[in-house]
Amino acid sequence: MSLHRHNPADLSPPTGFSHAVTATGSRLVFLAGQTSLDRDGKVTGETLPEQFETALTNLLVALRHAGGSPADLARVTVYATDVADYRHHAPELGRIWHRLAGRDYPAMAVIGVVRLWDDQALVELDGFAVVD
Repeated sequence: MSLHRHNPADLSPPTGFSHAVTATGSRLVFLAGQTSLDRDGKVTGETLPEQFETALTNLLVALRHAGGSPADLARVTVYATDVADYRHHAPELGRIWHRLAGRDYPAMAVIGVVRLWDDQALVELDGFAVVD
């Protein structure tokens, strides 16, 4: 399996994402949206960074269970109920990403949404990975 991240010089420098990712491998893993639910199905964390950390952890647990690792992520979409708050916390969210997923960024997008399935949820992450 290999992922190649493309960040052309004629586009603005990416911060916390890759502009494009090409993938070759034997299996695609589609990851369902993950929020900050604990094992009992309760939303945990009061702040966006707290919820982001748990949601990312949940996404990575699902990925690892499917045989992948953070480096296998080809695409992640972040759904945020408050994009301005997401931008405000971007440096902290980047540190959380680095600690949990490393520095290999997938292609990413942040989408503002009115609300998520659970009223208390502030952020949700989904994506797909390419694994051997």
